[in-house]
This record gives sequence, C-alpha cells and structure tokens, in this order.
Amino acid sequence: MDRYPATAEPLQRLRRVLAGTNETARPVARMELPLHLDRFITPEAISRLRPAAVLVPIMDLPGGTSILLTRRAETLRHHKGQISFPGGGRDRDDADLAAGALREAQEEVGLDPATVTVIGYLDDYPVLTGFRITPVVGMVRQSFTPVIDPNEVAETFELPLEVLLADDAFERKTMLRGGVTLPFMELNHAGYRIWGATAGILWNLRQKLLGSDG
Repeated sequence: MDRYPATAEPLQRLRRVLAGTNETARPVARMELPLHLDRFITPEAISRLRPAAVLVPIMDLPGGTSILLTRRAETLRHHKGQISFPGGGRDRDDADLAAGALREAQEEVGLDPATVTVIGYLDDYPVLTGFRITPVVGMVRQSFTPVIDPNEVAETFELPLEVLLADDAFERKTMLRGGVTLPFMELNHAGYRIWGATAGILWNLRQKLLGSDG
C-alpha cells in the first residue's frame, strides 16, 4: 500500500481523548436530526437497538498514517457498494464489542487481531436499520496485504489522515426519505463517495483528532 505523511500530534491527542472510553458508557453521536425526529435517539429508542461494532483501523506506520476502509460487495442485501469500516453485529461468542470488531476485520479483510492495539471508542452511532454501532479505534503498526472475503468486500483502500483533517474534507448535505429531509455528511476522495454512518463516524473521529466540536 502507498503511505502518507505521518500526523503525530493529532494521534497523541486522540489517545488522550479516548483513554477513558469503554464499552459500558459511551455517548451517542450528535446526528443533527430535525427536531420532530428526536424520538429516534431517545434513551428508550437507543436501548432497543441491536449492538454492532466496526473497527476503525488507523494504519500508523513509519511511512505515514491513514485509515483503512472497505467498499461493500455489490451482492450484499443492504448498503451494497457503499464505503464502510470492517464490522457487523455482535455474535454470542464475542467476548465484547471490540472482540467482535476485530473478528469481523479478520474475516472481511484478513487483518490479524494480534497486530491491532485498541486505544478506545468513538461515540456510538445509531442507524435506521436498527443497530447501535460502536466504533472501535485500533492502531495498526504492521503492514499487511488485505485478503478480502468477496462475499462481503469488493475492495479496500486507505484514506490519508491529512485528507480527513483538511478544512474542506466534508460537505453537509440532505436527502429526502419518506417525505422527511435528513441531514448527512459526505466526504469524497480518489473517486470514493463516503457518506451515511461511515462519514458520520469519520466526522466524529475528526472532531476528536482536532479537539473540536465542529
């Protein structure tokens, strides 16, 4: 894989911010929903969502720093062809959410869990498909060649950290669904359109890297 310039200071800040995070007490990401849709993110509504986890793999190698992303297979029933993180619903055999995210990453792209150091958790992200996604942030300090499961993943690519941190990285957009206008974030890089939950999680990561709320 090509490498990108390292960004040490934001990563040090991220470690400090995530140091106290855990699986039992995590805030829900601010989704900026219209007021009449706030009912979807009440504590009662959130408690009914099925737990899921994704791994946010930060490739922090001597040659530079980037985030590993996947493009979902076109044959999948939901969100086919969209950009995502490795991950999925928690299995009963998973010791915890982090274990589930690491397992999924190994199954989807061949990332050895032994090469990943979990440093904490971003804010949970609820999605309309009925999941509460917990983003597990892991530092990967060993190069690897992705071995993808073609049933789930079409390809992998890396988003340079410097692109994520650029002032013009994200665009705020809206979409009409069921007669309701919904806001969402979008990031475009190297021909890849990143939006929805993945962009929302990346936006949350950017906020924490920069120590900013906006």
